[in-house]
Amino acid sequence: QVQLVESGGGLVQPGGSLRLSCATSGRLFGLIAMGWYRQAPGEQRELVATITNGGSTNYADSVKGRFTISRDNAKNTIYLQMSSLKPDDTAVYYCNARVWSPHVIDYWGRGAQVTVSS
Repeated sequence: QVQLVESGGGLVQPGGSLRLSCATSGRLFGLIAMGWYRQAPGEQRELVATITNGGSTNYADSVKGRFTISRDNAKNTIYLQMSSLKPDDTAVYYCNARVWSPHVIDYWGRGAQVTVSS
């Protein structure tokens, strides 16, 4: 049974920083990539950043230069370091794992609230 558990969300002032963590349990056979998505109230879920099994990263234009995705394979954990946060970054952030087994399967965490406000 695969489980993804996010942590590290909270309230931060504009210009501040936060680091999200996503701890995984269970085996992710056929892992293609892991990533972070976010969903603001009344909006669709959108991609924030992904990191492939080979280590390549991809970012939404809105977070390039401000957010960094990384992983610690020994801890089965990925991170999202967020800096220069803006009110528009306010959303629930979801951790995702995409595997091929033998078709594409997406696993999701329950989400972590990030609120950027003064």
